Order: sequence, then structure tokens, then C-alpha cells
Amino acid sequence: MTSKSEGDVSLKTYLGLFRRYLGPQWQKATFMALLLLLGIGLQLVVPQILRYFIDTAQAGGATSLLMRAALIYLAVAVVNQLLGAGATYYGADVGWTATNYMRRDLAEHCLKLDMSFHTARNSGEMIERIDGDVTALSDFFSQFSVRLIGASLLLIGILILLWLETPLAGAGLSVFTVLVLLFLVRTRKIAVPSTVLEREASAQHFGFIEERLAGLEDIRANGGGEHAMRRFILSMRRYYQDTRRAWLMRSFIWISSFGLFSIGDVMTLAIATYLVIQGKISLGTAYLVFQYMLMLRAPIEQITRQLQELQKAAASIGRIGALFETSSSLSEPKGLSLTSGAQAISFENVSFSYDDKAILKNLSFQLQPGKVLGLLGRTGSGKTTITRLLFRLYDPNSGVVRLNGTDVKEALASELHLRVGMVTQEVQLFHASVRDNLTFFDPTIPDEKILELLSDLGLSTWLGTLSEGLDTVLEGGSAGLSAGEAQLLAFARVFLKDPGLVILDEPSSRLDPATEKQLERAIQKLLNGRTAIIIAHRLSTVERADEIMILEDGKVIEHDRREKLASDPASRFYRLLRAGNLDLDERMVTGV
Repeated sequence: MTSKSEGDVSLKTYLGLFRRYLGPQWQKATFMALLLLLGIGLQLVVPQILRYFIDTAQAGGATSLLMRAALIYLAVAVVNQLLGAGATYYGADVGWTATNYMRRDLAEHCLKLDMSFHTARNSGEMIERIDGDVTALSDFFSQFSVRLIGASLLLIGILILLWLETPLAGAGLSVFTVLVLLFLVRTRKIAVPSTVLEREASAQHFGFIEERLAGLEDIRANGGGEHAMRRFILSMRRYYQDTRRAWLMRSFIWISSFGLFSIGDVMTLAIATYLVIQGKISLGTAYLVFQYMLMLRAPIEQITRQLQELQKAAASIGRIGALFETSSSLSEPKGLSLTSGAQAISFENVSFSYDDKAILKNLSFQLQPGKVLGLLGRTGSGKTTITRLLFRLYDPNSGVVRLNGTDVKEALASELHLRVGMVTQEVQLFHASVRDNLTFFDPTIPDEKILELLSDLGLSTWLGTLSEGLDTVLEGGSAGLSAGEAQLLAFARVFLKDPGLVILDEPSSRLDPATEKQLERAIQKLLNGRTAIIIAHRLSTVERADEIMILEDGKVIEHDRREKLASDPASRFYRLLRAGNLDLDERMVTGV
């Protein structure tokens, strides 16, 4: 896999993201910009109204003139608030729409990556990468460019009006503004590295929480609560320290600008007081100059905040960009179709390693269409790896895996998923309706077919207990279902998919005898007319197998017809059958 450096974000990257996610919303973004610009214009008018009010009052002007100025001031203030509220609303709409599209693209990209990417990361970390980093970009997407441009225009407008009112104040505050902006530009990237660490610490912390929640039953059963809490405290401490460091670095700009503004306030008061004493400006104009100085703080602080958002965005964009540019180690398929019906399997000199640990070593075997293969071997012998290569969750380091003569690396992913089905011990159900759980959200499968299948599997009574039938929403993770019901639903999924190759990873190992018999009938029906691989942890599971293959240390040590091996005293399978009721892994270890 390859990825770009996190935190190293170029202008091209920013522009690319803007075009990709804000381009489709240009109408909303334009309207938002118009509201902000109108608000800027009104902000420039307000001090002029106040100057007129003060000078008129000091000169003893008519009360009607003062009332008119006050009413205009109030009207402008109300309209300005409405414009600000409208800009905020459209900004949030634009930002969340853009980031939701980004979440979708990130999730889709990660789903296309091979299993080595996912096994190296826990789900908590991935949630933080896909949701947490993207959430940090919401304000950046919605308002960064508009607010930065708006603040710049307001800044320029204030300085122009100051020059027109009194060149001395205009010159002094122009120099002050340039110095402040130069300082901000030079310190713009100071918080990026620490913010990258903050986002990474957040991902690691949520990953830690997810792992402990997933293993809560084992932790409580084995008295590991105290150890888990110590680890949790250490994780929280690391998260706090990295977050605090990032906050302090980002706050450096704000604290520095606060000090500079204090100097600016003193300078402006001094200039205004001097000009009033010299009789060069009126009291109202002096107030106007000071008011513009106070207003000058707003766009500079806005620019500062947007630069801080840019710092946070740079960290998140760097991590998101690294995720987008992470490529799968699986080669692009040529898009070949797989023929329907029972699949022929061929492994030709296949070798595969996990992190330089050899799992399969130059393995070769064939299985004819419609045959059932019982796959035996102790833990770590390579049984599960064979099934993962058939699904193309990984590609072999060398050799070829074929289905009906087609290299699986050249087959369309959709074709491969359609032709190969799998039932495991652990059944994953979604928080969705029974119908969607069985069809994997395919609306084209008619209810009649689903109901007929559930009846064949003996689930009609169970379905009848559900208040809304197929529309009943199931809890995620098989909650609320017995192990047998969950397994039978997994079989129903595969039946609806109608694959030519079925892989069974000892689906009945955790069931009671009565439920197991019900499941055995489902297995018999499922295997009819299909090629099958049964990964066995109990020898009774492979009684229906046509062939037996035994793996050891990534190699085939025995492969032949089940009847032949069962009657050959010299075969390993024969000795396994004679070993009594020992667990299959134990029999393998003892070498019987």
C-alpha cells in the first residue's frame, strides 16, 4: 500500500477538495457569499450613523433628526443580524452536505481496500478517521473561503474609510494591520504538527475503547477490569496531553493577536485624542475612528480564526488525503465474468504470507464442480486463508486461484461475490428489517421467495412471532436471536444469493443437538447441486464430504476421496477417525 504524508498539504490539495465537494453546491455557496457581503456593507455604514448622531447631538440638532438616526441604526442592526443568521444557516448546510459526501467517499474507498489494511486497524480508529477527521472540516468547507474573503474586504473597506476621514489615523492603522497580518502569516503552520498528533491520539483512543467494549464479557469473566481501567487511564492521559499541546499551539496566535490589538487600541485613542485637541476632527469623527479600530479587530480576528481552522483542516486533510491515496495491494481485475452453476476450484502452486510469515507454501489442488471438500487441519494450517483467497480478500504472493478456469484476480468483484457464498460461526446481522438482513438490501427479491425459503428452513414459526413479519427491525450483532436462528438466517442469505460455491466454516459448532439437526437439513439442501468446502473442527461435520484434504504447515499432506481415506489404515484421516472423541485440533497435535 502507498499513502501520502499526513499534514503535508499543498494548495492544489485544498483547491481539489473545494472543486470536488463544494462545486456541486455553487448556488448555495454563492447565495451565502452574497449575504455575507451585504452584511459587510452594513457594518461599514453603522459607524457613520453613530458619528452623525453624536455630532448632531453635540451641535444641538433637532430631536427628529436624532430619532431618525436612531431608527436607521436599529433597522440596520436588525437587517445585519438577519443576514448573519441566513449566512450561518446556508454555511452549515453547505458544510454538512460537503462533509457527508466526503464520508461516503471515504467509506466506499476503505471498503475497496484489501484485508491487510483492515486487519491493521480496529473499527474505533476507522470511525475516528472517517467521521472525526471529516467533522473537523465542516466549518472549513462551509465558511473558510467566504469568511476569509469577506473579512479581507471588510478590512480593506475600513482602512479606505479611515484614510478618507483622517490620513494620520488611516496611515497608523494601515501599518498596524500589515504588521499583524505579517505576524499571522509567519505563524500560520505552527499548530499543524501537534494537531496531526491530536487527531491520531483521538483515533487511537476510540480504537482502544472499541476493543475493550467488544471484549467486555471476557474482561469481566477473567477479572481484567482493573487492568483495563489502568490502560484506559493511560489512553486518556495520552489523549489529554496531545490535545492540550495542540490547543496551546493553536492558542499562541490568538494570545499574540490579543496583545497586538491592545497596542492598537492605545495607539488609536492617542491619535483620536490628539486630533480632537488640535481641532482637526469632531468628537463624532473621533468616535468613528475608534469604532473603526474596534471593527478592525473583527476581520483580523476572523482571519486569525480562519487560519486556525486552516491549521486544523490541514491536519485533517492530510490524514484524509493519506487515506484516499492508500491503495489496495489487490491488482485491478480485467472484468471477466464467471460462469454460473457449480464452480470448479483450482489452486496452482499458491503461496501466501501474512507479514512475512508463510501460511501457504506452493499449494496445489483441484475440486470438480458439484463436489464437497472436507478441509481439515489444526489452527494456523491455512484453512481460513484458502477461503479468503477464493473471496479475493487477499491475492496470493505467487500462483493462481481459479474458479471454472477463470483466474479470480481477473474476475469482476460483483461476479465473484455472486458466485461464492459463505456461512461462518459468527453471524453478523444489521440493525435493519428481516427482509434487508436476508437480501442485503436488494429490493428486487420478492417476498414470496423469502417466505418460501424461511418455511423450508423451519423458520416460519419464528417469523410468526415477529410483530411486523419481514418488516420487523432486528438488533445489530444477532442480539435477540438464538444461535440457531442466527445461523439459519445466514443460510437463508446464501440460498437467496444462489452461489455456485459454498464455504461452510463449521456453522453448527456452537449449537445444541436439536438445533443442529435442523441446521443439518438446511446444509443438505444448500449443498445440493453446488460445489462446497467445509472447514471442519469436528469430524462429524465432514461425513457428507466427497473428498477430504488435510493441511499441515501450509501444505497438503493428504487429499483423496473420503471413502478411500477412511478405509486406508495408512492414512492420516483413518487414524483421526479412530482417535475417539478427542477435539480435532488435539488429534492433529498428537499426530493420531
